[in-house]
Amino acid sequence: MTPIRKLIFILADTICISFSLIAAIWLKFDKLEPQHIHYLLFIIPMLVPIGLACFWALGLYNRTLRFTSLSDMVAVFTAVTGYSILKFCSIFFMEAFPSLSAVFVIDWMLNLILIGTLRIAPRVLLNVVEMSPFRCWLFNRTNERAKRVLIVGAGQGGESILREIKRNINLPIDVVGLIDDDPKKKDQIIHGVKVIGSTEHLAEIAGKFMADEIIIAIPSASGAELRRIVKLCQNTNVRFKTLPGLQDIIGGKLVSLQLRDIAIEDLLRRPPSEINLAEIAAYVTNKTVLVTGAGGSIGSEICRQILPFQPEKLLMLGHGENSIFKTHQELLRSAKLGNTVLIPIITDIQDREKIGHLFQAHRPEIVFHAAAHKHVPLMELNPEEAVKNNVLGTRNLVDAAHNAGVERFVMISTDKAVNPTSVMGASKRVSEMILKCYARRSPTRFVAVRFGNVLGSRGSVIPMFKEQIERGGPITITHPKMIRYFMTIPEASKLVIQAGAYGKGGEVFILDMGEPVRIVDLAEDLIRLAGLEVGRDIEIKFTGIRPGEKLYEELLTASEGITATRNSKIFIAKPEEVDEQTLMAMVEKLEMAARVGKPRNIIRGFQEIVPSFAPNRDMIHNEKPRHETQKKAEGKPKLRVVG
Repeated sequence: MTPIRKLIFILADTICISFSLIAAIWLKFDKLEPQHIHYLLFIIPMLVPIGLACFWALGLYNRTLRFTSLSDMVAVFTAVTGYSILKFCSIFFMEAFPSLSAVFVIDWMLNLILIGTLRIAPRVLLNVVEMSPFRCWLFNRTNERAKRVLIVGAGQGGESILREIKRNINLPIDVVGLIDDDPKKKDQIIHGVKVIGSTEHLAEIAGKFMADEIIIAIPSASGAELRRIVKLCQNTNVRFKTLPGLQDIIGGKLVSLQLRDIAIEDLLRRPPSEINLAEIAAYVTNKTVLVTGAGGSIGSEICRQILPFQPEKLLMLGHGENSIFKTHQELLRSAKLGNTVLIPIITDIQDREKIGHLFQAHRPEIVFHAAAHKHVPLMELNPEEAVKNNVLGTRNLVDAAHNAGVERFVMISTDKAVNPTSVMGASKRVSEMILKCYARRSPTRFVAVRFGNVLGSRGSVIPMFKEQIERGGPITITHPKMIRYFMTIPEASKLVIQAGAYGKGGEVFILDMGEPVRIVDLAEDLIRLAGLEVGRDIEIKFTGIRPGEKLYEELLTASEGITATRNSKIFIAKPEEVDEQTLMAMVEKLEMAARVGKPRNIIRGFQEIVPSFAPNRDMIHNEKPRHETQKKAEGKPKLRVVG
């Protein structure tokens, strides 16, 4: 409020205070006697300054009138009540006329009405003017036709969007109606806009009201519910946008009118993860943290999630210089950097000697191991590289962490490690076993975290599908019944860090991946979100299951059970005991086969270490049929797995 406006309101409040007391006496006694006038001439000059001081102290003159709200009315109530209490106390210091207490009650009510009306009247008048034909001239609006908008959701999200639109009077937006499936809200009016129907009649309502845009304002909607609403919106041929989900809102990403087009992540909405910030801070703050694969999707996101907890040093290790440089530059610009020292490191985890020197030089206390070869078809063609990077690289890191006295070591694993049919899955399962062996004899808390696919990661199906749509199709899918679990990169990274707080050594943590999703449904949703029609604009072509792939993934083996943790989305798999001597001997044989480049021996080695490993093809680089390989493997020493 400007100084001139403050002065105007002070004068207006002075009149209201004086008039209220005069009117209260008149209403009580039906007339003003000489003693009443004498009393008023005496008391008004004393009480008015007290009332104005009360109003000033409670901030009545620092509020914006255009956005007067319930909180402003509460402030008026508090100020007037406080002032009236002071007036009532004056009874005990002077002898006035009878029934003065009743007068002060009437005076209090009149003050509330007058001073409250004085604050809310400008807001009401402004709304009336906005609805007038002269609003474009009064508010310098353009003469363009206002965009006619329907808002789906008459809850808190819809009310927030509607309120923001009303506040921004220069926006050429006209909200023509609200849509909600709750029958109790039908015909209700919110900020002057009526709830006109349910989503079932969305297409009919959009046509009737000539809507130009639909805003989906239901942050709490599940993925299935949002998919249903999106399909209804697509039938209207009207552009539609959405609010972020609860996960983003809780993360502080929601600002006024932050609307965006529907993304595939929206259709897979998951409930917000329960993250205990205190537990994470307790083991990360002021520590030296090493993240391997820090240039990758998961590794870089772990770096971002760790930064607010202010580790003393953050070591970002990676093999690709461009990705590490990009992550390093991004974090340097982050407002959450604080006093954390960022140290980019370019090296290969296969270099055992270099890894050992790094651990001795930097002495990391926490390690997040996200570096791995993860592309299933590529590892089928290059099994020796899966062994070198995923198995031997992990062994190098685990051994170096043990020798350097690292406090915690958290490895990112995969659901493909369960009953693996791929070289990549088998290599990650062997990595889990190596961790368990060291966990039994090391003070370092070695744990693994197992989860499924992450949306938007490099090489995942979403970016590939988007590229295929941009090229005009077709979208290629291996099998119509292919099913996968999906999780967003930030959620997976947060839960990985949280799991690190629970680890005591040797556990394999399982993340709750929610409901599995058909890849075909994912592709169809992406096509529709691009404004295209399945089959007519973009075709879906089935190419057959690739080597190493499953129709569906599992998170547990038959011998594993789960134990709950304090986080409802993190579970612990029942541990399996591994004979370390036998395992390490077999890993050495695996290493030898990888060094000389013998894929057939690598497959045999994996089958010996992981009895459940079942490659889903008969030939790998001209190897003999699988049944012959299995016969030759019979009688050889097997890795003892208990439980």
